[in-house]
Amino acid sequence: MPSAAADLVAMGDDELESRLEETRRELFNLRFQLATGQLDNPTRIRIVRRDVARILTVLRGREISEDEAITAADALEEGPIYETPDTRRQRREAAKASAADDEDEVVDEAPADDEDVADEDVENDKDVENDEEES
Repeated sequence: MPSAAADLVAMGDDELESRLEETRRELFNLRFQLATGQLDNPTRIRIVRRDVARILTVLRGREISEDEAITAADALEEGPIYETPDTRRQRREAAKASAADDEDEVVDEAPADDEDVADEDVENDKDVENDEEES
C-alpha cells in the first residue's frame, strides 16, 4: 500500500476508489484481529487508518478543485469581475438617463398638482365669501 501522498496524487480516481476500498477492508480485518487477540502488529492499524485519510484527502481535494474550476468557468461566462472604463461610463450614462426620465415625469406631474391646489383655493375663497355674505 502506498503511503506517500505523491503516489496517491499520481493515481486516477478509479484507482484511488479501489485503493480506498482495499484499505478499508484491511482496516476492518485488522480491527477484527485486534478484537480476537490475533493481531501481531498493532501499529499497523494506525498506518492503515492514515492511509485511508490520505486517500480521502486526495479525493476531496480533487472534488474541490473541480468545483472551483466550474465556478471560475461560470464567472468567465458572466463577464469580468472588475469594471472597465467603458462599462463604468455606460453605467453612469444609463443612470443619468434614468434620472432625467424620472425628473421629466416629476415635472409633468407637478402642474397637475398645482392646478388641483389652485382649484381648491378658488373653491375655498368662494366658500369664505359665501360665509361672509351670510353673516
